[in-house]
Amino acid sequence: MRASVQEAIAALPTPFKEAVTKIVSAPKFDATISAQDYAELLEKAGLSDAEARVALLPIAAAYSVAPISKFYVGAIARGESGRLYLGANMEYEGVQLNQSVHAEQSAISHAWLKGESQLKDITINYSPCGHCRQFMNELKGAESLQVQLPDREAKLLHTYLPEAFGPSDLGIDQPLLAPVNHGLTVQEDDELIKAAVEATNRSHAPYTRNLSGVAVRDNQGNVHMGMYAENAAFNPSMPPLQVALNLMNLADVSLAEIQEVVLVETANANNSHLQDTQAMLEALNPDIPLSYLAI
Repeated sequence: MRASVQEAIAALPTPFKEAVTKIVSAPKFDATISAQDYAELLEKAGLSDAEARVALLPIAAAYSVAPISKFYVGAIARGESGRLYLGANMEYEGVQLNQSVHAEQSAISHAWLKGESQLKDITINYSPCGHCRQFMNELKGAESLQVQLPDREAKLLHTYLPEAFGPSDLGIDQPLLAPVNHGLTVQEDDELIKAAVEATNRSHAPYTRNLSGVAVRDNQGNVHMGMYAENAAFNPSMPPLQVALNLMNLADVSLAEIQEVVLVETANANNSHLQDTQAMLEALNPDIPLSYLAI
């Protein structure tokens, strides 16, 4: 368990601290909380649902990596399954600020990677910025998504984003998180390339059709995938490498442990993630090998 998470737990009131410690210290804890564990936590702590989610925010924020702003944001997305997915903002020195991952994006992409197709609500320790409100509006079920902040009643996303512009305005009926398989194939035996193709097949790119995904191998041989999450407003789109790096951070895998990266994307698309991916890896470690495949 990372030191920042230990510190966040130590500051929690008892008996909430005891219940949270049992969940977070479990060997297979993966920055998520099952519906069953969460129900038990509510019972032991004697808190309401909203109170407990807000009380858990310091645990989520403990995953924040913010060397530039020193502003630590946590988010908790709840999927239709009832599972809670932690998320936190990530910043990277040496690259453009638009490479940053916001806490809401972190929690949402975390849930997406682990198979959720729709969210019930999202809890955040600060009011969502316009960038994140627009990113959330890309989601399946955005019109019913509840946003919970500390010390106030939950509100629908569209209360924060009135007269919203989203996928339907551009004729898109396949929202972010909706299960897809684009059916791309490649004649390769390499495990990392296969994983990158799998991620590409799950990507959300209805505006540019630049389907893209990455696979990252760490020094333990584990593979971490990330897929492109495009947005109707374009700028809040989340590149595939950031989705993978976010998952590594939430899995307590240091980005210094990256050994190899594969980027796969659609051939002859009208945009590309290659240069941004190269720039990010150059900032992290110039010696990280990057393989590129257009299909």
